[in-house]
Amino acid sequence: MENNTVKINEEREQKEKEELDDGKIREYGQTTLVNEHRKSKIHLLSIIGEIEGHECLPQHNKTTKYEHVLPQLAAIEDSSDIDGLLILINTVGGDVEAGLAISEMIASLSKPTVSLVLGGSHSIGVPLAVSAQYSFIVPTATMIIHPVRMNGTVIGVSQTYDYFEKIQERILNFVSSHSKIQKEELKHLMQNTNQLAKDVGSILVGTEAIEEGIIDEVGGIKEALGKLYEMSGRGEE
Repeated sequence: MENNTVKINEEREQKEKEELDDGKIREYGQTTLVNEHRKSKIHLLSIIGEIEGHECLPQHNKTTKYEHVLPQLAAIEDSSDIDGLLILINTVGGDVEAGLAISEMIASLSKPTVSLVLGGSHSIGVPLAVSAQYSFIVPTATMIIHPVRMNGTVIGVSQTYDYFEKIQERILNFVSSHSKIQKEELKHLMQNTNQLAKDVGSILVGTEAIEEGIIDEVGGIKEALGKLYEMSGRGEE
C-alpha cells in the first residue's frame, strides 16, 4: 500500500513538472533540455519577434519581454543544475535599452553560452547574437545593421541628437568588444547607403556575417548544442 502511494505521488509530481515545462514553453519560449547520457542540463531561451521594453506592444505582436528574460538569466547563473545556455534568435529588433540590458546580462553569465541565429537577427538583435561566448548562424538567416532610429516625439535640439549618438556608440562598443569585427568597419556597415532601398545600413546573409567577423560559425542546432556540450565539459569521451 505504501509503495502504491509513493508511486502515485511520483507520477503526480512528474505530471506537474511536465505541465510546468509546457507552460514555460508556451508563455516564455523557454525550457530545460535534459540529456541523460551526458548528464547535462541546457537551458533553452528563445528571443523571437520584437523585443518589448517599458511600453507594452499590441497583443497580436510576437514579443520577447525583457522582464521575463532578466529574472530567468539570474536564475540560470545561480543554479547549480544548469550547465549552459542556448539562445535561439529570430527577431526584428525592438527596444534598444531592453535589448542591451538582455545582451549585457547574457555576456556577464559565468555559464557557457551559445547563440544560434535563425531567420533573422536584426537591429538590436545584433548585440543579442554576439552576447554569447560563441555564436552560430544558419546559411539562410539575415542580420540587418542600421543606425538607431528615432521614434515618437523628437525635440529638435542638439542634445537630442547627441543622445542618439551616445546610444549608437554603446551598441558599436558592445558588438565590437564581443565579436571579431572592428568598430570602424561596423560603423561603415551601419551607415551604408547602397543596400537598403528605404533605409541606411547593411544586410548580411549567413556566411557574410562570419566574413565580417560578427558571428563565429555557420551551423544549426546540432552544431550549437555540440559546442555547448564541449564548452561545459559534457562532450563525448
